[in-house]
Formats: sequence, structure tokens, C-alpha cells
Amino acid sequence: MLPPRPAQTLWLAGAVYKDGRNLCGGDGCPLAQEPRWVIGDPGEHFSSHGFLRRSEEKSSCHWWRSDIRVAQLARGRSINLALSHRGRQALKAIGLEDQIVSQGIPMRARMIHSFSGKKSAIPYGTKSQYILSISRTNLNKDLLTAVEKYPNTKVYFGHRLLTCNPEEGTITVLGSDQVPKDVTYDLIVGCDGAYSTVRGHLMKKPRFDYSQQYIPHGYMELTIPPRNGDFAMEPNYLHIWPRNTFMMIALPNKNKTFTCTLFMPFEEFEKLPTSRDVLDFFHKYFPDAVPLMGEQALTRDFFLLPAQPMISVKCSPFHFKSRCVLMGDAAHAIVPFFGQGMNAGFEDCLVFDELMEKFNNDLSMCLPEFSRFRIPDDHAVSDLSMYNYVEMRAHVNSRWFIFHKNVERFLHAIMPSTFIPLYTMVTFSRIRYHEAMLRWRWQKKVINKGFFIFGTLIAIGSTYFLIRSMAPRPLDYLRRPWDWVTNLQNTGHVSLKTPWSH
Repeated sequence: MLPPRPAQTLWLAGAVYKDGRNLCGGDGCPLAQEPRWVIGDPGEHFSSHGFLRRSEEKSSCHWWRSDIRVAQLARGRSINLALSHRGRQALKAIGLEDQIVSQGIPMRARMIHSFSGKKSAIPYGTKSQYILSISRTNLNKDLLTAVEKYPNTKVYFGHRLLTCNPEEGTITVLGSDQVPKDVTYDLIVGCDGAYSTVRGHLMKKPRFDYSQQYIPHGYMELTIPPRNGDFAMEPNYLHIWPRNTFMMIALPNKNKTFTCTLFMPFEEFEKLPTSRDVLDFFHKYFPDAVPLMGEQALTRDFFLLPAQPMISVKCSPFHFKSRCVLMGDAAHAIVPFFGQGMNAGFEDCLVFDELMEKFNNDLSMCLPEFSRFRIPDDHAVSDLSMYNYVEMRAHVNSRWFIFHKNVERFLHAIMPSTFIPLYTMVTFSRIRYHEAMLRWRWQKKVINKGFFIFGTLIAIGSTYFLIRSMAPRPLDYLRRPWDWVTNLQNTGHVSLKTPWSH
């Protein structure tokens, strides 16, 4: 039995780095873990979050990368973070919410850019609801600095995870001296991204399920610089150029720039081998963005890095006995289209903390419950992220979609506890992801049935008033069909002549 923790607990829910060779979409796992008996290992292709508890025990984090606070980071290898309620709740629990939020830019709506350059806003929720555009690099730096304030936590930079033995609680790391070193821990928290080495060892265990899916679309990062020292577009929006099979988005940064990301099928990227092809493509599909980017900067950024892939990962369970647990991308890498990767990873930490409190630090009880509780939610947010890509690149162009959204907002305004829009449930609450999905499907059925009933009533009413508006003679003729029977008896045939044909 592990020694009990102090009653007061500190979590550090934190940040993420996207390696240029992959995009996990979701960003979440521990950066520094439960003292002494938890270890995080953000390895190659690392995309991680962290948590830190205040305790008398020791914790270690082995990080493959060098210290990002002093290292030169390559640009063009990440997608901005969108911080929302779930992530903020985790940050609030550790006292970092105000610090991180102060560095973000509120985005209150989607700003849709049409082919013609016309712009229209689709609010995310009420006037008081917004998401925050957060710098990935700055968030990582702040979290590392917060971790290092605690003397019971040690962060090792430049340590690559080579092997993991969950049964024995041992890992083998390769440091800067290139000498493999075995380390033993009571609990190993695998937070080493979508291509997790820790998960790779768990996959060899019986009854461990795993699946991955590369979507046929890639992403490429571009930039809109400031104009006359200010933002070139409205800053408090997530800008979207939806083009049905592909799209571009732009998120604001504190330095007055916009980070643009082009999401498009790989075969479309392959059709743009030259600068002329790129410019022709952008002038055709994003004509209002070209003068904001600048043709020279656009072509330079476009060929800086090739389009990067996006992967979705699902696995089950998230734990092995009481010695190892997966979090974040290692457990559930997702595509980035719902902006929930970071927030889901933060919530992993928060849920784990809540379960540790519930089970009095008994890992043999906490880890199985973490898997049972969290797997349905993380699989659900993965599916929702796939759906939201279609919504962002295609549905937002539809008037019927906009009408449906307005109906949802109206119903939510008059029945706030009964009808809650999907985006509100996912982004502005802690309703469990799988419950939000089930509720959304039920609400869609109710609304569609309402539309059907309303349409039927309109059709019946219109028919009735049409008949009432007809001339009296034909109306009387239609009301007495038995005249046809009488005519048949008297003449031996039915006259098809109508009264208004005279």
C-alpha cells in the first residue's frame, strides 16, 4: 500500500508540442507526475500535458526534447491551442488559470469567409461564452517553470525512452551521454504521444485493444502578419474558409499575427508543385487571404515543410494492473477539429486526481476505474472530432445548417436544461463526452420530428385554406361526392364534367 498523500493536492495540467512529422490532434498526458511513484515520459513525437501533486514523495519526468525555454524551436510544426472550459477547470485546480488565460485571446464565434470575401459570424454560444487562442510554446514554458518550483520533482531533458517493463515498473532511458540507464518506479504514467513506446509494450499484453486511423487529409501552417501594427483581421474570432472538401482556419496570436492552417486531402497538396500553382490555387479559393499573407511570404511558408499527417488512436484499457497508466495522446490521440485534444488531456489529469481522492490513493482501485470511466468519453470525443471537420469545412456553408443552429440556440434559451447545443456541452461544460454525444443525437431526433410535424401542419393548413378560397360551386361539388353515385344510377355512367367547366 502506498503512503497516503497530503490532503491538499496540486495538479499541473499543461501543455503540448506537435512534432513536425505527425499531428496527434489531441494533446494530453502528464508532464510531471505523482511524487516518487509516477513517471512521465514525453518521448519522440511528444504531445503532452502534465500534472503535479504537492507531496512529500518524489516524482520524475523524462523528456526526450531539450529544454524548450532555451532551445530554438522550428516553426510551422504546430496547430494553435483552443483552451475551453475543461482545460480551464484543470488549470483552476492548480492555481494557473488566471496566468494562462491572461495570455490568451478570446474567440467568441466562427467567422466564415465565403468565396466572394463576404464574412458572417456564427457564435459559439451566449455572449459570455468564448474559447481562448493559446500559444503552445508559451504554455509549455509556463508549465515547465511551474513544475520546477517544487523540489520534490525532477525533470530530465534529452532522455529518450527505450523500453518499458510495466510488470516490474522499470524503464530504460537513453540520456545525452548515450548510456542506457534502467530506472524503477512504483507507477509509470505513459504520456509519450500518439506513437507511445509505453503503449507499444502494453499492446503485447492479452486483451489489449488498439486501432489507429490516418485521415486522408494533411495540414500545413501559414501566417498572416500584422498590418500597420495591428491585426489584419478581426481578432476575436476563429476565422474559417470552408471549401467543402478542404478548409483553412486562422487563430489570433498575442503578437498581432494569425496562425493559419490549411487542411486538405494529400492529393490536392500534390497538385501544387510550384509557386505559380500555389498562387493560382489561393487566388481561386482564398482570394481575400492572399493580400493579407503576401504572395512572397505565402509561397515561402507553403514550401517550408511538406503537409503533415493526422492520426486518430483508440485503445483499451488505459492501464496495466496497478503499475502503469496511459493518458493523453498515448491513450486517445484525436484529430484537432473540435479543439478538444488539449482539453481532454487536461481533463484526464483532473479525473485521475478525483479518482485518487475517491479511492484514497489505492492504485489497484483507481487505475481500473480510470479506464472504465474515461474510455467511453475519450472514444466519443475522437468521433466528435471527426464529425466536426465535416461541419467546419462543409456544413457551415449551408443555410439549413445555420437555420438549425438558430433553432438550437432558441430552444436552449427557452429550455436551457433540456436543450443544450452539442458545442456548448463539449466546450462550455464538463458533461461527459459520451453523454454529450448521446444527448445530441436525441436532441437531433426531437428537432427533426418537430420540423416534420410543423411541416405537416403547414401543408394541411395550406391545403385547407386553398380549398376554402375556391369558388362556392366547385367547393360544393367536392363536398358531395355522392352526386357521382346518383349520376351513375340515373344515367349508367359517371360524368367527369366539373361544375366550373360550364
